[in-house]
Amino acid sequence: MNQELVYRFAEVTEAAALAGFNWLGRGNKNAADGAAVTAMRQCLNQLSMQGEIVIGEGEIDDAPMLFIGEKLGQGGVCVDIAVDPIEGTRMTAMGQSHAVAVLAAGEQGSLLRAPDMYMEKLVVGPKARGVIDLHKPLLDNIKAVAEALNKPLSELTLITLAKPRHAALISELQEQGVRVFAVPDGDVAAALLTCTPESGIDMMYCVGGAPEGVVSAAAIRALGGDMQARLLPRHQVKENNAANRMIADSEMTRCQAQGVHVNQVLLLEQLVKSDRVMFVATGITQGDLLAGITRKDGQLCCETLLINGLGSAKIRRLQSWYPLDHAIHV
Repeated sequence: MNQELVYRFAEVTEAAALAGFNWLGRGNKNAADGAAVTAMRQCLNQLSMQGEIVIGEGEIDDAPMLFIGEKLGQGGVCVDIAVDPIEGTRMTAMGQSHAVAVLAAGEQGSLLRAPDMYMEKLVVGPKARGVIDLHKPLLDNIKAVAEALNKPLSELTLITLAKPRHAALISELQEQGVRVFAVPDGDVAAALLTCTPESGIDMMYCVGGAPEGVVSAAAIRALGGDMQARLLPRHQVKENNAANRMIADSEMTRCQAQGVHVNQVLLLEQLVKSDRVMFVATGITQGDLLAGITRKDGQLCCETLLINGLGSAKIRRLQSWYPLDHAIHV
């Protein structure tokens, strides 16, 4: 990928963010997501590339969306793409913090191909690279990271999602003296905070979406952090009933077709096979990672984080201004 294409990807997430912003606080997360998907597809189809969505929305869904295997672009270099047009659709619909539009891209074959399913994720920054092992209990990993960072457990901070599936784990870690930050949604931003020294976040652990996991992995690899993950069938995360087992059967069949396995620990180098990847995110609502879209002087201002691993890791924050009615028309 050339540098011009990298910057065009920033325009893609900005378009998605602006489209979602038009639905901010309106209580309709599906409408927000649909608007962001449409805007992202339109922009991707204008780029000089042969792009393919390798992980995103499920390929069996009927709704218009960026689905796994979808081909995009005007032709040119072959590019793997992982997307989440809005990470935090509920937060957008409710006007809450930390909603972003995100995308990762790399040369063909660089990003993990997997269904849209649950993924267990463990992420640390560069100073703890090489000490995590998802085969071991989480508390063992926390102790290893604390030792690598030369910190007592009482000074270690882990971030996770405030979901019922994590409630017992959060209580257990807090009883051990670990500081736990539980956020409603947004594990991509949470993962990146481990590589942001000023954030004070040492680790991220959660069970969330696989597309968000691969998007995060691209940024973590470019930033020199570390990550391990494991694909989980639905009935292991949600209630083990007939409906969820049927979905799990479909997930495992699709995993087999794509050459990946459920419940197998995936190293960062398996999630993202090359350093030549890039990550881009645009804030929709105010968060720790990015500022949200704001109105000023008849314009909309958005902030975009661009992490470019093509050759050497470079981090840029871009500020872009658009006409006030732009969000309505994208």
